Amino acid sequence: MSIDATDDPSKVSLDNTAIARQAIVDKTGGVFGYELFDRSVTNLPHSAASDAQLLFNVLSHADNGALIDNRKMFVNCTHASLAGGHLDLVQPERIVLEVPPATNDDPEEIADRLQTLQEVRKRGFHLAFKENILDPVYEAWLPLASFIKIDMALVPGHTLPALVARARKMTRAQLIAEKVETGEQHQQLVALGITLFQGYWFAKPVLVTGQTIRPSQAVIIQLINLVRKQATTAEIEEILKRDASLSFNLLRFINSSGFGLSCEITSFRHAVMILGLKKLFRWAALLLTTSRASGVPAAVGTTAIVRGRLMELLAAELLPPEECDNAFVVGVFSLLDTMLGMPMDKALEAISLPESVVSALLLRRGVLAPFLELTIACETADDEAFARTANALALSNRQVNWAHLQALAWAESLQD
Repeated sequence: MSIDATDDPSKVSLDNTAIARQAIVDKTGGVFGYELFDRSVTNLPHSAASDAQLLFNVLSHADNGALIDNRKMFVNCTHASLAGGHLDLVQPERIVLEVPPATNDDPEEIADRLQTLQEVRKRGFHLAFKENILDPVYEAWLPLASFIKIDMALVPGHTLPALVARARKMTRAQLIAEKVETGEQHQQLVALGITLFQGYWFAKPVLVTGQTIRPSQAVIIQLINLVRKQATTAEIEEILKRDASLSFNLLRFINSSGFGLSCEITSFRHAVMILGLKKLFRWAALLLTTSRASGVPAAVGTTAIVRGRLMELLAAELLPPEECDNAFVVGVFSLLDTMLGMPMDKALEAISLPESVVSALLLRRGVLAPFLELTIACETADDEAFARTANALALSNRQVNWAHLQALAWAESLQD
């Protein structure tokens, strides 16, 4: 498949991806799988957002097949990310989610987390846990384990025989010895019957770098809005045909090893039909959060999404459905000048928009303008503007505050 990445260089930005992988080998030295670490952004705290970023970078990698080599992918996750929509974008059988223990082994937290773990396992994902999964407090989690990782840096050598014996008695999960750094450790583990290993004795993490091509935020938001309105396949195909960078990303994603298809997809229409609107929405939302221009904080894109959803909810109280859709567009486009680094009139030149949208964005006039003003007042805690615009629209404080909370929750769900 050969695709011209862009017709207009100003429409895309190039980002470097850097993903470290460390091999997990079997007793013959063959590669069983890879544990993946995102090194694209330094000093990024491990969170649900960083988990989504890692999987998205893997799926968007220019040489995805070479990166994971059709082996299992082991990825660390937070409990918050286990319910995230980004997991819908991968073939579950290919993924092993490394689940952290509960905070201070708290029994109440362990009980609270159980249902989510069960649901993820039912979806087909494999789960890996640390050796403390064998402790009595984790009894409810243990049947969900496909793998148990024994940390050789934490487990004293003289306790290994008893630990392995206990694991064999309590579970059928495969044991992986990690942080194996010496030949002596390896020999001891082999003697105990361990068959999967990870550590510097076998392979140090290898950094795989590449470039990803990101379309402009504007065209991604167009796609999100089409999906939100449950547009036809033909309508969605049309926007893909108009933006080479967007279509390039979609075809590379759907043909990635992580997606798990057995044949190559070369048709936009086929890609949309295979993916479905729900997964297409998730993919576009993740693409939006990773496509900000250099120097533009991630919070700008999130704020735009909150504005769009809040305006849509407020407009639903007073305006017909077609204007509610336009209200969403006004909200998400209201920071387009910041995201694209150009004046608003220039940012809107290449986009065909209804007159009510353009009037609100450029002139702060028309039926949608007061909704935008009220939305910004909510965001900036401007009490005077809030009271004035809410009264003009005959909206109560309760209506506006409820809509604002709903918009914040919706935007947060896109980051999960």
